[in-house]
Amino acid sequence: MNFLLSLIFAAIDARTEVGLVERLKRREGSAMGELYDRYGKLVYSVIFRVVREQSLAEDLTQEAFLRVWNRVQFFDAEKGALGPWILAVARNRAIDHLRSAAGRMSGRATDLDGPLEHPEAFVNLERDIINSDHARVLRSAMTKLSAKQREVIELAYYEGLSQSEMAERMNEPLGTVKSWVRTALKTLRSELEEVVSV
Repeated sequence: MNFLLSLIFAAIDARTEVGLVERLKRREGSAMGELYDRYGKLVYSVIFRVVREQSLAEDLTQEAFLRVWNRVQFFDAEKGALGPWILAVARNRAIDHLRSAAGRMSGRATDLDGPLEHPEAFVNLERDIINSDHARVLRSAMTKLSAKQREVIELAYYEGLSQSEMAERMNEPLGTVKSWVRTALKTLRSELEEVVSV
């Protein structure tokens, strides 16, 4: 599933999560269980999409939830959506592993602090992406990309690759990859313009 769609679905129930966040801040174990029940599969799927190894994805899923548990005190449920923040923590955790020395040695993820892991990055996020029309527009926008354009967007987002790294991975000239990225972003920006302006 596309990560952006995952963010949308995670943000849909944002308004019902204020109580859950407060329970997490009070360190209630049952709240952590509820959080895992609500987001565990989605977090695992995002991480697995990046690392492509089941046991590693399971370990990183646990680490992502531990990171959320340790940082939830800074999260303001009135200003942001819990689900998208959790998914960003998961994605960053997986990419950090890929970039770490251990990850490079294993061919696949440790502990760098991604800017999207901070709760403030999710202030008012749900306002911009949660309604079903937005999800429809996003799905439609993604279908307007060519296979290569989708691939470069996914490599950039899921694996955090630079354009040079994408060119090497895809065995394509750097100029071609830059063109795919530029065209894909232009198409997405054009298609999503109406969503952002609503």
